[in-house]
Amino acid sequence: MPPDVAQLSEHLLVYRGPINVGIVRDGAKALLIDSGDGRVAEALGPIGVTSVDPIVFTHHHRDQACGAWFLAARGARLGVPAAERDCFDKVAAYWSSPQSRWHLYNLHPHHLMLAEPVRVDMTFAAGDTFTWGPATLRVLPTPGHTDGSVSYVVDVDGRRTIFCGDAIAAAGQVWDIHSLQKGTQTTDYHGFLGARPQLVESLGRLKAAGASALVPSHGSIMADPSAAIDALVTALGRCYDRYVAISALWHYFPNLFAEYAGRKDLMPIRQGKPVPGCLRHFGTTWMLISRDKAAFVMDCGSADAVKEIRRRLSAGEIRGVEGLWVTHYHDDHVDGIPDFQKAFDCPCITDRSVAAVITDPLAWRLPCLSPHKARVDRATTDGESWRWHEFKMTAYHFPGQTLYHAGLLVEGEGLRMFFGGDSFTMAGIDDYCAANRNWLGRGVGFDRCIGLLEELQPTHIFNPHVDVAFDFTGEQCRSMRANLAEREKLYGQLVPWEHANYGMDEPWVRCHPYEQPAAAGGEAAVDVVVTNHSAEARPFACRAVLPRAWRPGLPQDAADEPADAGLVTAWVRGQAPAKSEGRVRLSLRIPGQCPHGRWVIPVDLVYGGRDLPQPPPPPGGARGGGGGGPSPRRPAITLTRLGHPLP
Repeated sequence: MPPDVAQLSEHLLVYRGPINVGIVRDGAKALLIDSGDGRVAEALGPIGVTSVDPIVFTHHHRDQACGAWFLAARGARLGVPAAERDCFDKVAAYWSSPQSRWHLYNLHPHHLMLAEPVRVDMTFAAGDTFTWGPATLRVLPTPGHTDGSVSYVVDVDGRRTIFCGDAIAAAGQVWDIHSLQKGTQTTDYHGFLGARPQLVESLGRLKAAGASALVPSHGSIMADPSAAIDALVTALGRCYDRYVAISALWHYFPNLFAEYAGRKDLMPIRQGKPVPGCLRHFGTTWMLISRDKAAFVMDCGSADAVKEIRRRLSAGEIRGVEGLWVTHYHDDHVDGIPDFQKAFDCPCITDRSVAAVITDPLAWRLPCLSPHKARVDRATTDGESWRWHEFKMTAYHFPGQTLYHAGLLVEGEGLRMFFGGDSFTMAGIDDYCAANRNWLGRGVGFDRCIGLLEELQPTHIFNPHVDVAFDFTGEQCRSMRANLAEREKLYGQLVPWEHANYGMDEPWVRCHPYEQPAAAGGEAAVDVVVTNHSAEARPFACRAVLPRAWRPGLPQDAADEPADAGLVTAWVRGQAPAKSEGRVRLSLRIPGQCPHGRWVIPVDLVYGGRDLPQPPPPPGGARGGGGGGPSPRRPAITLTRLGHPLP
């Protein structure tokens, strides 16, 4: 038996590759549950399997199915969850839609779908049962990790085994936390761990099925499913409790947490404070007015804000606009900036992390991202100060609600006013969307922000969505930081990674720029940026996986080309320092006959000994370095031919 194949019974095996692939064997034929990157094909010959048909999938994510085209080209039929069919055979509709790219508040379906479509031969709905060879398979709905995830209950050789996809990774663990982002009473954007109730129901169905083993896509085979599931349900509850205890959503949507109302472990909500007379608030804009009626504007979320500023100019309330400060990149704070900059001749100032996004939005994929470029005249560094009329202003990097966020302390008139963007309400922290990159750890993310508030001791804190000021007591600051420290531990235990942030921070591997125009026959370059959340430096290597259509003369269903024959770029190696970013550059040549349109380019990654592949190389193809292991969330870039209109 090959070392990467585990035999559960006479007819049931598991290929232990980047994901676990189920193998139901009937003589020289096999049914596969998921395909991973297709490398399972290399293990079939040694176990006497010469043909595969069918392959059934638990869900649509690329790590489950990127090898499907290779195996389908060799004759395998593909069966997928009915609810996710479009995520297999109609992926172009997703990738080409502006709704999948800009102003993202709903995160389902997810952008981890296949880069290229595959043929779907059959679909499965909840409760479907079918027989293949010596086995009976039943389809069990287990949404949570994705909306349409299913598990396969396999009865063979007198035992019951469930292949459960990413519903559970190990006892008390899920593969990642960010995939559980799901709106209930609100959009997905406000739904941190919002899929938890749905997942708990799915776990209950898995438990009730009475299997002797659970086989997850990522993780170890579980011989005591009941205990593993109970541990996960308990862990999810503890993690959600810590989130709710200091959530800013108590201010915005208190009904979200009705079941927690009255609990003594919740942070008390502070009362608001009167707004100083030098400030005005409208929309998501705060406007500071000097004694001589000059205006300094903070955020401009729409053309309505520009109209309101013009109205106040006409009424003589202000005599001119002398500056624009941007707290963060979200569309409801920047969509009006192009109109603002046409209307008012003044400098735009923000932290350099925010400037990087709003001056080149095409280069990023983030929630609530606006496609409208803004001009930034001054990108500030952390702690940079200047005078504006009677006020002293000090800029800070303020990675609260998003990693790309700024804070501004305004001192004057006996006041210490801190403009913290959307990072806090009087109820707590705005960490309700994991895609915003809310890191856990001492001195990063919200812990850094709260530490800064403790140091600066502002008299007033301002949120653009809240029309009053507020502050926090020293005890509340200590309580919030203690909560975050506990989360770092609990969330770290919830995922099978070295640190909680690998499960929280989906773009810990990202491509920059995310999207770029490119001409047929030309070249493009992209940096692969790896955020190392570990305490030690980590080596990594990566390569781009090119569309099959870019290989001249290569049929779309080609199955016998070697992996180094033009479908992938060469491996490039780098190193990411501890708690820091590393980056390497990949260069791509666009074929001269490349069809006009949009192309999605996934990336292979080998990171810290884990082989995290995207493409399905044929047997014997070049693999690069690294040993087998689970696959994370790989990034993708989009290339658009010059002249093609961008959304």
